[in-house]
Amino acid sequence: MIPWLNPALEQLFVDAAIETLTMVGGAAAVAILLGLPLALLLYATGPGGLAQNGLANRPLGLLVNAVRSTPFIILMVAIVPFTRLVAGTSIGTTAAIVPLALAATAFIARLFETAFREVDRGVIEAARAMGATRLQILVKVVVPEAMPGLIAAVTVTLVSLVGYSAMAGAVGGGGLGDLGIRFGYQRFMPEVMASVVVVLIVFVQGLQSLGDWIVRRIRRR
Repeated sequence: MIPWLNPALEQLFVDAAIETLTMVGGAAAVAILLGLPLALLLYATGPGGLAQNGLANRPLGLLVNAVRSTPFIILMVAIVPFTRLVAGTSIGTTAAIVPLALAATAFIARLFETAFREVDRGVIEAARAMGATRLQILVKVVVPEAMPGLIAAVTVTLVSLVGYSAMAGAVGGGGLGDLGIRFGYQRFMPEVMASVVVVLIVFVQGLQSLGDWIVRRIRRR
């Protein structure tokens, strides 16, 4: 697969790539499931929202901003007890998904909220005039109308998670980041570090291209 790596390193590389995909995919799935309702709540209770409520919106917004503003490497260490509670361990691929999902949830919730705010108010008012409830407007009008922005937000989040997963390798999270640190840096094997960088770039380019293609297809419809 990679001519300049010996067979043993090639297998480690494949295993590390699978671990990275597992971390990114698992964290993204959790982030989307939690981030979408969180974003809808932030949007609905925010200024000009369908259920404007500053008492609910401000604390929730502060919590999301607090998670977003915490550097990921610090967040991983800070929530080690919570990670142990959820995953049963604080090291390894499964454990790394917990802080990755937490960071991605806050990140994607804000991106989703921004996409919702870009929905034409005229469409919302038309649905309200036809007697749609607030929940129906959110689910059947706001979310479908914001779909291109939501897909773009998911793409940006996936790309960010690839970088976060590499950082997770610095504290025993596994994946390509761990491989690059253990072999490329600590054992002075530049070919391994170069391979890790190339593969991560390919991951990012592939995710970005796929996301852009899906957004274009949705907008044409």
